[in-house]
Amino acid sequence: MKIVQTYLYKLVNSPLRFNPSFMFSKNYHKWDTILGWSVFFIALITYYITVEPTNSFWDAGEYIATAAKLQVGHPPGAPLLQMIGAFFAMFAFEPSKIAMMVNLVSGVSSAFTILFMFWTITNLTRKLIDKDGPFTNSKAIAVFGSALVGSLAFTYSDSFWFNAVETEVYATASFIMALLLWLGLKWTDNLDDPRGNRWIILISFVVGLTFGIQFMGFLAIPSIGLLYYFKTYKNTTVKNFLLANIIVIAILMLVYKFSLTYILQFFGWGEVFFINSIGLPFNSGSIIIGLLFIATFYFGLNYTRKNNFRTGNTIVLCMMFLFLGFSSWLMLPIRANAKVVINENNPEDARALLAYYNREQYPGVDSPVYGTYYSDMFAPAGENQDGKPKYEKDYTLGKYIVVNKFKDAVQGPNPKHQGLLPRMWSSQNAENYMRYFGALDFRITQPNQELGQAAEQIKIGFANGEIGADQYISFLKRFDEYIEVQPPTVWDNIKYMVEFQFNYMYLRYFMWNFVGKQNDVQGRYNDNGNWLSGINFLDSWRLGSQDNLPSDIKNNPGRNTYFFLPLLLGIIGIVFQVSKDKKQFWVLLIFFLFTGLAIQFYTNPGIFQPRERDYSLVGSFYVFALWIGLGVYGLYDSFKDWVTPKILAPIVVVVSLLAVPTVMALQNWDDHDRSNRFTANSSAKAYLDSCQEDAGAILFTIGDNDTFPIWYAQEIEHYRTDVRVVCTSLFETDWYVDQMKVAAYESAPIPSQISHEKYRWGSRDVLYHQGITENRWPIKDFINWIDSDKPRTKLKYLFEQNGADLSQYPEDTQNMVYYPTNKIRVPVNKQNVLSSGLVKEKDADLIVDFIDIDLPGAITKKSMMMLDILANNDWKRPLYFSGGSFDDAEYLWMKDYLQLDGLAYKLVPIRTERPNAFELGRIDTDLMYDIVKKWDWGNAGGDIYHDTQTRIQSVSFRGNLARLMEALIKENKMDKAKDIIEISLTNMPVEKFGYYTLIEPFIDGYYKVGESQKARELFETLKKKYQERLDYYASVSLDEQYSSIDDIIADMEAYRRNIDTIIANDSEDIAEKETLIFNEYIDKFQHFYKDEDDMVLPEGQLESDPDMIDTLPVSDTIQPDNVNTNETQDKVGITVQKYALGESPRLYS
Repeated sequence: MKIVQTYLYKLVNSPLRFNPSFMFSKNYHKWDTILGWSVFFIALITYYITVEPTNSFWDAGEYIATAAKLQVGHPPGAPLLQMIGAFFAMFAFEPSKIAMMVNLVSGVSSAFTILFMFWTITNLTRKLIDKDGPFTNSKAIAVFGSALVGSLAFTYSDSFWFNAVETEVYATASFIMALLLWLGLKWTDNLDDPRGNRWIILISFVVGLTFGIQFMGFLAIPSIGLLYYFKTYKNTTVKNFLLANIIVIAILMLVYKFSLTYILQFFGWGEVFFINSIGLPFNSGSIIIGLLFIATFYFGLNYTRKNNFRTGNTIVLCMMFLFLGFSSWLMLPIRANAKVVINENNPEDARALLAYYNREQYPGVDSPVYGTYYSDMFAPAGENQDGKPKYEKDYTLGKYIVVNKFKDAVQGPNPKHQGLLPRMWSSQNAENYMRYFGALDFRITQPNQELGQAAEQIKIGFANGEIGADQYISFLKRFDEYIEVQPPTVWDNIKYMVEFQFNYMYLRYFMWNFVGKQNDVQGRYNDNGNWLSGINFLDSWRLGSQDNLPSDIKNNPGRNTYFFLPLLLGIIGIVFQVSKDKKQFWVLLIFFLFTGLAIQFYTNPGIFQPRERDYSLVGSFYVFALWIGLGVYGLYDSFKDWVTPKILAPIVVVVSLLAVPTVMALQNWDDHDRSNRFTANSSAKAYLDSCQEDAGAILFTIGDNDTFPIWYAQEIEHYRTDVRVVCTSLFETDWYVDQMKVAAYESAPIPSQISHEKYRWGSRDVLYHQGITENRWPIKDFINWIDSDKPRTKLKYLFEQNGADLSQYPEDTQNMVYYPTNKIRVPVNKQNVLSSGLVKEKDADLIVDFIDIDLPGAITKKSMMMLDILANNDWKRPLYFSGGSFDDAEYLWMKDYLQLDGLAYKLVPIRTERPNAFELGRIDTDLMYDIVKKWDWGNAGGDIYHDTQTRIQSVSFRGNLARLMEALIKENKMDKAKDIIEISLTNMPVEKFGYYTLIEPFIDGYYKVGESQKARELFETLKKKYQERLDYYASVSLDEQYSSIDDIIADMEAYRRNIDTIIANDSEDIAEKETLIFNEYIDKFQHFYKDEDDMVLPEGQLESDPDMIDTLPVSDTIQPDNVNTNETQDKVGITVQKYALGESPRLYS
């Protein structure tokens, strides 16, 4: 006992006893390390808990598939990320766990970002207070509190968390960016150290590694250079300050735009030179150039070391390690030459790798500073320009040959439609440019009274909102020979840049992260995707009344509000930093601008992207989170003279932790928790299961969300590898067609006769119809014609026959293949149809002898190859279409010959009349029922976060299941019909998925199968939704009602359709009761009409909205919050009856 007493006495009186001052200020570096790793594990645990367990929509499925198996993804590639992903995938115990392991690359990278962010904040804060006297325990607490709050705020920020739980490049790029800034601080802290240059060498290596992930990391270079400048030049003048900024930006451009580009160009030149001129084997040139670089670095290091050129030696080392960082790119040609299944763009040699790096397959403006405006689409063509030569290996000659005519091969822009700041450059976005930023002006070049009057009417009509942008564009195209369209002015482009690119595509995202977010639905200058604070009067002023909101709006998982707290704390941090060290503030400000507005300026986004792009701007949000951290110390510093520092420091830290990162974590958790969600994977498997098994099925898909998840399912989980997936978006490229002609796993090559030299780049990119004959050709003869290189198949032959001057036509035009008839007959081999199982024996009498199709005036390479497959398949293998588009070309102009099998449409030689433009194909109820019953729904009906894309997928699922239900009822298969209703409502709950219009058929279905009570319950659910919306609209001001008139009408129409169902199926008492209730809601808007027969709307309102037409996209009427987001534009449509001006809105009395 005495021994214990003695030990305790010594411990209490020891200088090592528990002492807060000793804990933090005296052992600062120890606690800096401990707390840094603590936030790392907080972040890691958060991301591990919320990570997506499998692939997700968009690019994730492709990244997982290409990472785990080291394949080649889309340009510009991420080879280092793929190699890291392959390493993580090695620890998966089974194929279904591979996706989660690769997703955790993002989680671990994000956690490391938080680690280095913590240390960056403590470093910056210590520098700011170095001159403020002794470093006390209170200051230490405030410093660590600043780092905790700032790093945890970023941990739980909207965009960064989104990146952290799925496989994408941005999480790892954020880590590289945070690491580079921290390394820059360590370098400048150790400039006086004899070995301090090791930090800049490490920085160079990390910059090189950035090329293997994503280019966001480069944007740390200017800030690192400015850190060096401010540390080296104590006396800052205007001259050296401006010069320093110019130099660091020049270094950034040199590294980003020229270093790897010129290296790849050098390798490409060497490859062609040594093979074509010296006669060496293929790839010898690349090896020689590689050895030349090694020798250069070796002799450079030797020379500088022998002559004691320390700076020169450091420069050579930096360049060498930068080059070593590039080396991850070697994976791409290595794996491309291995002929892996996913091999996008096939970058098998140095020249192909350069094209891959430059993203040559993607359209874009050449320069964000000077280029072509979108108005060029209405102007006469400019002079032809040289294209880019396409080299291919000729194994017979043993040389690289140029296979395309690239001299004067590209139609140049009209010089009148080129100018400074081409912000509005994309012709694909012309309609939205005009809709939101004004129509292009034009003048009549050939005076005509009628045309002049029409032009005046079109201008006035557009200005008054009486005609839409699409009609305006149609007018410009129709009379292009008689008018001259004026390009948008520089001021128009600046206005677009500020209002859309900087405000809508940056500031809105910034506010999402630090103020709050309205919902998770993509915004398109409408009532979706706006920032929201949670402060009622302010939000009501900006977005309309926030009182009495419908439950769909209030309960949207993406509705997150932070009450301006993170923003205010960040502003306090900025003020504090400016007051203490303007140079340090400038370093972060440059970083903030380059990772935010500069990205938007450089990438020059067109109006409305396929999805929100906030995830690409996390770099600037990272910098602002640094300021949030500094804001904590700023609060402490502001009040330290009024409150005892020992009390103030922990209070400020605790309050800041509760007010910012805690609020952000609580608000953001529900829409960032992807655990237990398998909806993308289940969607992919549903597509594959819709295809006939072991029959050599070919499935044509369209884009990312019906292709990449399938790639993942086949490549990683080896699911239904018997199906050959053909992505028609990629089918325009020669390298992809080459790959489709090779067997992959259990799927045979596509049936095709057109050889590589006929479809390679520059050959048959577009084929034009020339009306030589009205005869209808068998499809085999048609393919033989376009596959032929005989002179009479080329336009040159027609020019000569017509006596044209050939010198007026470029060689490429003369060599274009045309088709003399657009009328094609597809013969039907009934024996193959029946033996392959395309059509059941019971339907044999329905099989037609042939199918006639009429082609448009021009077809692209994609359609040519699809027709080639059709001609050479002879009905031996089933052809399926994913239904991702309503374009006739995607169905080979045979929409009347489809059969809906689950999610996919199968081509069958049975004609089916379409009841409307959106219901395609017949239904074999027994076959489709069996398919649907086997679907794995991926926990879609569980308590998970149903993201926007998951909800959008329900449009296809619900629509197809509703059609199956109706077909089953028509065949009196009531039990099966009831099963389908239950499957739909169980796996796509009404409350979770929205899109209520697609629920309506199931009310009628329940009645038809004898489940009246369930029908009424479902009706009550939908009725409540529509009543909530109408109650909300009735509670807002008249002006707000006018602005929402489309939504009000749509909801009343939807409500009325449900009443129609009740009247048709239920008792008279219930029908009368519900009708009376409905009419009460109609009466809430009686101010829209004067009497029973005269409905009054705002002038031009009904006619002015281009969306107010009889047939609307589904997104206009069945959004969860009933707003137009165009999420499902061109995906599905419904018919909506609207109240005419002379029709009474009281529908029932």
